[in-house]
Amino acid sequence: MNYYLVAVNTPFNRSLLTYSSELDLCAGDLVLVPLGKNRKEKGCVLDKITDVKKLAAELDLDKIKKIDELFVGLPRLDERFLEFLKWVSQYYHYPVGQHIFDVLPKPMKRPQNVELLEGINEPLDYELTSEQASAIETIEKKLDRFHKTLLHGVTGSGKTTVYSETIKKVMKKGRNVLFLVPEINLTPQFLKVLKQNVSGKILSYHSSVTNSEKYKIWNLINDDSEPYIMVGVRSSIFLPYKNLGLIIVDEEHDTSFKQEDRCPYHARDVAIKKAHSEGIPIILGSATPTIESYQQSIAVKDSYIRMAQRPKNISMPEVEIIDGRDRNSRVSEDIWPFTDKGLQRIKEKVAEGEQVLVFVNRLGFASFVQCRSCGEGFDCPNCSVSLKYFKRSESLNCPFCEYKVPLPDSCPSCGNMKLLQKGFGTEKLQDVLQREIPEKKIDRFDRDNIKNFEELKSVLKSFKEGSIDILVGTQMLSKGHNFENVNLVVVLGIDSQLNFPDFRSNEKVFQLLTQVAGRPGRTHKQGQVLVETLSPENKIFERVKNYEWKEFYEEELEVRGILAYPPFTRMCALYFSSRFRERASEAAIWSKNFFEYVKNKKYGDLEILGPRPLSIEKRANKFTWNLLLKTSDINSLHGAVEAFQAHSKFHQSVSVKVDIDPQQLS
Repeated sequence: MNYYLVAVNTPFNRSLLTYSSELDLCAGDLVLVPLGKNRKEKGCVLDKITDVKKLAAELDLDKIKKIDELFVGLPRLDERFLEFLKWVSQYYHYPVGQHIFDVLPKPMKRPQNVELLEGINEPLDYELTSEQASAIETIEKKLDRFHKTLLHGVTGSGKTTVYSETIKKVMKKGRNVLFLVPEINLTPQFLKVLKQNVSGKILSYHSSVTNSEKYKIWNLINDDSEPYIMVGVRSSIFLPYKNLGLIIVDEEHDTSFKQEDRCPYHARDVAIKKAHSEGIPIILGSATPTIESYQQSIAVKDSYIRMAQRPKNISMPEVEIIDGRDRNSRVSEDIWPFTDKGLQRIKEKVAEGEQVLVFVNRLGFASFVQCRSCGEGFDCPNCSVSLKYFKRSESLNCPFCEYKVPLPDSCPSCGNMKLLQKGFGTEKLQDVLQREIPEKKIDRFDRDNIKNFEELKSVLKSFKEGSIDILVGTQMLSKGHNFENVNLVVVLGIDSQLNFPDFRSNEKVFQLLTQVAGRPGRTHKQGQVLVETLSPENKIFERVKNYEWKEFYEEELEVRGILAYPPFTRMCALYFSSRFRERASEAAIWSKNFFEYVKNKKYGDLEILGPRPLSIEKRANKFTWNLLLKTSDINSLHGAVEAFQAHSKFHQSVSVKVDIDPQQLS
């Protein structure tokens, strides 16, 4: 009889269980195992137990359950890939068995064919700038080993060209390339560019790829007959690559690379680990790199490349800050939340045959609805938030759960017929613009209006072809798009993000405004950006307006050094959720006391903040409290969390989430 350590697909921290089998299995074999009385569950063999005498001293061998069968439908995970998945699970303190089966596609009996793009490697219709040529040369020197390079190029500086030329060099050596993008809406653009400039197979992997296609991709990427490029979102880091020669993480600053549910990994950081273990280079690209990436890269020789010029000497857009508090800026309330200057500039641009982007990072028509008479609002019964008003569906929707009700004709409390709509979102902006410029086509680019990948591609195609004059959108619009006929961007509603209770709020606003400012004027003339704000005196607007990125980074680093925030410390956030408020708070308070105990015993530099309820304490009928750990020693952080997981035992109604290197704290 053989004995194996199996990682079982369960949410429990200690998901490693011992099983027996007469089969001669290897690490990476996928199996079905008995769990509990009548349940069968998937598992992955991690190791064969060779010291049976030691096992017999610890367990009754006759009571060890047998593995039922090999799990048909997916191949064995190779040793290197399995070690990589184990590292991710260990680093993020997430059950290894659950993580393995989170990333695997569901088994398919009849996999469908996957459409492959073939690059055609057309002759270059552009000349490399001196900055591009220098960047390519610097990166090429490190292609034979692990090296992390931050490519910090202004928007429109030609980072994609640097990527393409580097990819060609890697594929000429017969090696494969992983190209990570933050969101699905960027994949069509990069696929088009790569198809024109690079020869070889091009694959894509994202949420709209069917499970059958995912299964087929798992098999295709192990075909060594021809090198390929994989263009994918964060989950594509967990494909079983062989013969990788390069990883590129574009828009490395983007928060979409961080998964907030299940295993809360950061794809950029996992990709760096992957590149290190494979001994290959990795390029992190962004016009607005994170403070952490910037600080780490400038400390290492040849790890930081700055590209400050756009090709053909096209100037960076002119940024203008408009004081939204000035009553003279808005003659009529009918155009709210636009100012007269903002609306007039939009009208002028579309009259000249140009297109315009309007950005606000809020969905819906109104942020909330309130009775004019008694002041009663409409709150979600499942979450501690107001319901948003969506005009198209005439409904009140919760931004956090699925709760949705029709807009009532009168106040449920006092019967008054007059309901006030307060705040604004993308729907409101589209409504005002359509009323003010009825002859123009105005569309929205947000999650409410775009439900799937095909609709996304359709809207982008229509806008690029000129059949849409004004596109109103959320943060989806700020990322990496190149619209040739756009020379004006108008930004509204940025103040709420500046006041967000997060030490990264300034950084995120700076990144967002700089990225948005990079959309106009990318081809033949200088673009314009209008930012309407209620706090124009905030220093961040001066930094954005004058493109004073270095001053901004230095100021942020100084503040974070004083307050001991990343990159000078490492953090872990713990979240305690329950349907009962007192259960969540009790678990958080007990945990604080536990960490105080281990701090005094072993981890003296551990700083414990909280516990406290989240700013939105109740979401989907669960109350959540959090606790924040800070330390300059990552090993101390992991050690404290491991001790906590080994000793904590809460009421069954309480769930605990551990988030290493959290990207948001509320």
